[in-house]
Amino acid sequence: MKKRRDTDIFSLSFLDIITCGFGAIILLLVITKTGIPTTSIEADPDTTDTGLIRDLQKQLFEIRGQTNVLNRDMTNTKEQLSEWKQRIARLKQEKNSRENKIRSLQDNSSVQSSITDQFETAKQSLTKEMQRLLAKLKNADTDLVGGIPVDSEYIIFIVDTSGSMVQVNWNKMIKQLTTTLDVYPDVKGLQIMSDMGSYLFSQYRGKWIPDTPGRRRAMISNLRRWNTFSNSSPVEGITRAISTFYDPNKKISIYVFGDEFTGKSISDVVKAIDRLNPKDSKGNTKIRIHGVGFPIPANAPEHFQITSQRYATLMREVGQKNGGTFIGLN
Repeated sequence: MKKRRDTDIFSLSFLDIITCGFGAIILLLVITKTGIPTTSIEADPDTTDTGLIRDLQKQLFEIRGQTNVLNRDMTNTKEQLSEWKQRIARLKQEKNSRENKIRSLQDNSSVQSSITDQFETAKQSLTKEMQRLLAKLKNADTDLVGGIPVDSEYIIFIVDTSGSMVQVNWNKMIKQLTTTLDVYPDVKGLQIMSDMGSYLFSQYRGKWIPDTPGRRRAMISNLRRWNTFSNSSPVEGITRAISTFYDPNKKISIYVFGDEFTGKSISDVVKAIDRLNPKDSKGNTKIRIHGVGFPIPANAPEHFQITSQRYATLMREVGQKNGGTFIGLN
């Protein structure tokens, strides 16, 4: 009798059916997952990356532009620094040269004035107000101003700011100016200019400085540190002062403090001042011009001696023609 194989055949067929079923289920799952839309869940990565790259590029361009500007500024600064270093070197060299010159001039302890002049007393009628002021000066010491009459109501100081004055006579000049101010206890207006016509107080350019104790102190204080260009000639300062402040109704005095005249012609200067400061029918000028000469060391180079003598000649002539006095200090 033959053995039956029903069980073996049934088992293989069952496994085939189960395997096909699982394969169909897996295929359905794959098809279903692939068909789900993802646009509504995630952002497009291409779009996001493009925007970020664009922002980074923009920032990069800005940084490069700022870098170029900074490099250009740094280059300009280096060039300016180089120029300033060269200028400082030149100034140091000039300073050393002048210091050596000063030491050589001051070796001789006995400093003498190469200019001797006799003082002249100017004449001008006094106003009632100035007569009242003069009554207060009975005990005042006016020797240092050489007897110059204090009959003016407005005072202008013209100060030589050249190297020879600043290095040798500056303290003497400040003392002389202070003494002159003390002789005028109360005036209507003051002004102080360099020999080139520059103003000590720029805010009072072309105007009178009010005469107050505070203003007088400020004048002396600012004078101690005043540094302005000078060509060692008082001509520009005198002519500018007359042209700016001349007033036939005001009594004005100009005091010129200096030590040199480097101009070409003394007579041309005198004629120019005569035109600017005309005389009245009585032969008097409305602006008095006084000159104060400061000493040049006796052992100074010859050209300083010559320009110093020319200054004395000029101011003596200007003083005589304009109701003033020239004083040569020791």
